[in-house]
Amino acid sequence: MDTSKKNNPVYSNTDTSQVTMSEEEWKKILPSDIYYIARMKGTERPWTSKYENFYDTGTYYCAACGNPLFKSNTKFDSGCGWPSFYEPISKGSIIYTPDHTHGMTRTETQCGRCKAHLGHVFDDGPPPTGLRYCINGVVLDFKKAQEAEKNYNEKNRQ
Repeated sequence: MDTSKKNNPVYSNTDTSQVTMSEEEWKKILPSDIYYIARMKGTERPWTSKYENFYDTGTYYCAACGNPLFKSNTKFDSGCGWPSFYEPISKGSIIYTPDHTHGMTRTETQCGRCKAHLGHVFDDGPPPTGLRYCINGVVLDFKKAQEAEKNYNEKNRQ
């Protein structure tokens, strides 16, 4: 776990309870780049995400709260400049909000646990869903499959 999460009392890959915090509280615990995207609805520059051309096997989590968002086998190369997925990990992992900013009509995606801004979803993705979740890599954490399984096994031994 990196240091940005050590100061974040709500970060958990297993807690499913809703996170409700003031913007001041978020500002104190999130690194500035994550705060800008997650809380101020910012956007990272295209083709700058470390996850753009990243295809390890595992799970993508919300960098603000640790909520599981996407499995790696739903990631695909959309050519849009941001990590893209065709399906979230569960129905409740993502919240959908109408977005009419910048003269466009889009659907914003937010974390289902902490309401962090993730990106947008479009209906031009591949089968089986036909959806393209275009997500800012800054607000994603990734854990390799073996690491997640090891953590799960250690937790269940206690």
